[in-house]
Amino acid sequence: MKKLPIKMVSAIALVDIDNKVLIAQRPKNKFMESFWEFPGGKIEENESPNECIVREVREELGVDISNSCFSPLTFTTFDYEDFSVIIFLYLSREWEGFIKGKENQNLKWVRPNEMFEINMLPADIPLISFIRDNVS
Repeated sequence: MKKLPIKMVSAIALVDIDNKVLIAQRPKNKFMESFWEFPGGKIEENESPNECIVREVREELGVDISNSCFSPLTFTTFDYEDFSVIIFLYLSREWEGFIKGKENQNLKWVRPNEMFEINMLPADIPLISFIRDNVS
């Protein structure tokens, strides 16, 4: 069996007062364009998963979660054709600032059960059940 390169990613389920979760649509000209995903991104060298999600949320959404209560929820692995991904998923109900797609990505708030009907990234699909079971 071919050994695939591994990418490690931090992602977050931001949950609003109505228990809806923020998802982002991948921009055109990116891997798996137009699929929906949880905000986040690749962990850089010498960066912890916690540091990564704080940085990514600031870069992608323009909000700060560094002083908020965000916590690890679960993780998953997924093999794409050319690489494997390990996703560390966090959950937060608090942030500072107003959420705005800073990379021209579409954003939307959805109920956890609605995510099963949305064109989510294949690697994110196993995370939906954990979110649904922890957001009520």
